[in-house]
Amino acid sequence: MTLQVAEPIASTSIFTYINQLIRELGITGGNDAAVGYYVGIIESLFFTAQALTALRWSRLSDRIGRKPVLVIGLSGACISMLCFGLSTTFWSLVISRCMCAFLNGNAGVVKTMVGESTDSTNIAQAFALFPIVWCIGSFVGPLMGGTLVRPQYRWPVLFASPFWGKYPYFLPCAAAACLLLLALLILSILLEETLSTKRQPKLTSTTTGVASDTDGESVAQQSMANMPLRPLLTPTVVIPIANYAMLAFLDNSFRVLLPLYFSTPTYLGGLGFAPSSIGSWLALFGIVDGVFQALFFAKIVDWLGLKRLFCVSVSCYVPVMVMFPIISWLLRARGEFVLGGDRDPSEHPSRCHSNMTSVTANALVAPQSLYHRLRLALS
Repeated sequence: MTLQVAEPIASTSIFTYINQLIRELGITGGNDAAVGYYVGIIESLFFTAQALTALRWSRLSDRIGRKPVLVIGLSGACISMLCFGLSTTFWSLVISRCMCAFLNGNAGVVKTMVGESTDSTNIAQAFALFPIVWCIGSFVGPLMGGTLVRPQYRWPVLFASPFWGKYPYFLPCAAAACLLLLALLILSILLEETLSTKRQPKLTSTTTGVASDTDGESVAQQSMANMPLRPLLTPTVVIPIANYAMLAFLDNSFRVLLPLYFSTPTYLGGLGFAPSSIGSWLALFGIVDGVFQALFFAKIVDWLGLKRLFCVSVSCYVPVMVMFPIISWLLRARGEFVLGGDRDPSEHPSRCHSNMTSVTANALVAPQSLYHRLRLALS
């Protein structure tokens, strides 16, 4: 579970400041309306690279073991976060994110390890921890990312070096990299290999029967590693995967769109928040998400059933998306319009942010809480 906390902290911390980073690097040529386009390219290429390599990492884990693949994934994520914080061009941002995706196939491998470490009596409880742990990371990550950006303005005595002026977003990346490094050390020391053919024997003497069982498991694991993909594409597999893909599309588009909407200047229809404010609100969403899942999700499933809840949850995405232009219209109707957007005084000497955040939180947070549980149920 340490891995499941560290990785979402690293990935969600970026969302708080990536839009402003794109804007300040001059990638858009001063066109604030193009920020979302470049952020979308970066995140899309990240998930494309991950989709191209995830299955290969899973199959490699069937050959060399789960633990080495996790070590490679964490190491790649740690290095990519440092590179992201030192990036000063668009393509360096793309390469650093794609590096993380290409070297990190931990999502599927971790679930496999949990399945191999449990049995029918506790597997449900074990998998139920995944969304809860993710919510913890979704709380800590944005809060950390929003708080640590531009440290030379917040803590000028500690961060007076010109380095922090040149790389104002390196500190949250370095903090995320340190958490990934800590998770790597814990994994290397404490985590036991779960692949049966790579486990270290606990007894010095083995019987012929145990040896034959091990040989049989080795042959089975090898055959699984070489199994072609086509025989798995049956309707019972394809339909849940297609639904999972649609839910992932909705969830990830919302996750990218929300901080973009927060950071976009008010004259372009956004809320003009600074990264610190974005981090605070995304952290609030993470907490509400976790509380909602812990207290209400099971009751709603018992009441509606999983299939009906899936349809209701996906349908909720429509009013959630409609709320974005409605909130923008309310801002304009109230006259809260600032050319260039509003920024945190500690980061830019301009005006404070809008007071429409409570409307946004109430409108957008509840439906998102259903998504993580449904993704887990469909996976």
